[in-house]
Amino acid sequence: MQTKRWQLLISGRVQGVYYRASTEKKASSLGLTGYARNLPDGRVEVVAEGPEDRLDELKTWCADGPPDARVDSIDLTPEIPTGEFSDFRVR
Repeated sequence: MQTKRWQLLISGRVQGVYYRASTEKKASSLGLTGYARNLPDGRVEVVAEGPEDRLDELKTWCADGPPDARVDSIDLTPEIPTGEFSDFRVR
């Protein structure tokens, strides 16, 4: 399978609601690598590498997030995979 890399910028109530930790758990369960981090503007950035079908599954999950989150939008930017990650982490 060909590895893809996606950057997702998630807007809404996504900080302080365990969004990053829940994303780490979901991405790891899908076998994806990368990271999730809070941005100063209130969004969460997710960068993930793996097969496209699993990235799509992560994006679908990110649209809902954990129970206390409210996702207003997701901006997706495909990027060139680098293979720099060995697992998925919260930054």
